[in-house]
Amino acid sequence: MLLITLLFLLSALYFDLRYQRIPNKLCLAGLLAALALQAYDNQWLGLGQAILGVGAALALLLPAFYFRYLGAGDVKLMVAVGAFSGPTLLFWSVVFGLIFGTFTSFFIALYKVGWSGFIKMISRHYIYSDSNSNVNGKAATSTKGKVAGALQVPYAPALALGWLLACALSPEVGPEIAAAIAPEIEALLSSIK
Repeated sequence: MLLITLLFLLSALYFDLRYQRIPNKLCLAGLLAALALQAYDNQWLGLGQAILGVGAALALLLPAFYFRYLGAGDVKLMVAVGAFSGPTLLFWSVVFGLIFGTFTSFFIALYKVGWSGFIKMISRHYIYSDSNSNVNGKAATSTKGKVAGALQVPYAPALALGWLLACALSPEVGPEIAAAIAPEIEALLSSIK
């Protein structure tokens, strides 16, 4: 199940980095595959865990989508990951993903616009947010009606890194990963000596 989830996340990562969107068909296929695999592996208990994972993903990420911190593709991606992983692993994946998102967003934005463009974007955001702040809670806008300083940054890298860290630190999953990769690491280290 972990390998399938990793392959699913890597394919979503490719689409998000390349096209800045995660296809609905990919998210739907991931969700259906997760439900089918959970039902096959663990019968009703697995299906219940998958549904709880979906509910947890929606509860955690719909507010972020509503306030435009995440795109709809990121929410649908994590709904499928929640169906694969269950609610506990999904919760920690989102927490770690938000932490990683701080850094990945900064570096991806820096890569996209360069250092001088990044400084201009930040200064433009603060200038417009101070002078154009609105009473009804709308975002600060420039004269062309666009959000000042807005830059769309793919969030799938942060969510994928968060899932990987959550898997590595999970008491259920971590030992399974360690047992699977320990022989390869030992062989690699012995070949270096």
